[in-house]
Amino acid sequence: MPDESWISFKEMCARFDVTPRTLRYYEYIELLSPRREGRARWYGPREIARMKLIMRGRRFGFSLEDIRQWLLIYQQQGTRAQYEVWVDLATRQLDVLAAQRDEIEASITDLRKLRDDTVELLGRMPPEDEAAAN
Repeated sequence: MPDESWISFKEMCARFDVTPRTLRYYEYIELLSPRREGRARWYGPREIARMKLIMRGRRFGFSLEDIRQWLLIYQQQGTRAQYEVWVDLATRQLDVLAAQRDEIEASITDLRKLRDDTVELLGRMPPEDEAAAN
């Protein structure tokens, strides 16, 4: 086992609240590269930091491929290039999220109006007992 700064596969799943299948998939698509000892996988500070970035990227709606490419830029071109790409990705995603927010707000407005119209219609209708008696 590596030193105490490394965590096990099970600890990694628990820390980031992901399934073993998800963690293995991230390894398969080369987002993570744990150290292997036999069948055991160990995640060091680099992999933990990468997982934090992956989880944050997913939360913001980035695709795994976007995240993978962004992480590769750091390895191939360094921090400045990675930051420049990040700004572009973030700007595009902010536009996407703003459009989604606008669609949700429009849906809420439409649904609220439909509900209020239905409540008003119900208020004008006689109760079921009176309608059945007539």
